[in-house]
Amino acid sequence: MALTKKRVAFFDVDNTLLKGSTLFFLGRGMYQRGFFTKRDVSAFVLANLRYRLTGKENKSEIERFQNAACEFIKGHDVKKIEIIGNEIYEEYVSPAIWQGTVEIALRHLAQGEEVWLVTATPLDMANLIAKRLGFTGALGTKAEVKNGKYTGKMIGSLLHGKAKAEAIKELAKDRNIDLKNSFAYSDSHHDFPLLESVGNPCAINPDTLLEIRAYRDNWPVYDFRKARKIKKFFGPIAGRIAGGAMLLSPRKKSR
Repeated sequence: MALTKKRVAFFDVDNTLLKGSTLFFLGRGMYQRGFFTKRDVSAFVLANLRYRLTGKENKSEIERFQNAACEFIKGHDVKKIEIIGNEIYEEYVSPAIWQGTVEIALRHLAQGEEVWLVTATPLDMANLIAKRLGFTGALGTKAEVKNGKYTGKMIGSLLHGKAKAEAIKELAKDRNIDLKNSFAYSDSHHDFPLLESVGNPCAINPDTLLEIRAYRDNWPVYDFRKARKIKKFFGPIAGRIAGGAMLLSPRKKSR
């Protein structure tokens, strides 16, 4: 007798679950703890910016970003980074979480569906975020470890673009997941391959190209950035009301 396939919800992290970059938070926290210099941070920020602007089409920029990301933790003890990661989560990651996105994820969990993060973020940090939020697990960029220390090299490639789609397809095989009945959430057009791999693609805080695609194909759109602006100008109660309204009523293109 065939097992019933599971329905799952996949979430991108940067600017979908968090306001900002996980790697930037990690780098900031490590810099403040004396792990590296401002020059090291600047090199990563530049690589991150160039990747976001040209990385989808430019292989050399993808490789440059990969190398910069790996240099963050090169030579450091895995257990020590785990402790620091938890501290950085409390200091920078937790305050940057979009609560509206968490509410969507919790709704999936309440319905008995798994929730997975899918991100270019280092897998150890992605797993930490998933664990702290009570999610099922995470798919992320894998860093090589030897003798309990990070080598500064990646195992495989950066989990972005098509690689995200390939990763969830492999997970689907291993965990008997029905992708046609599953959900994916992202803020970026770079994640079109991820969104196109499921039957229920959704946009959260979308960039321009994703927003255009979402309206064209009638994908739900959640924009929690507006709720944050309302809170800033009119106070927390108004912000919560606006956020709740956006959560309950995602925008869709009129038929």
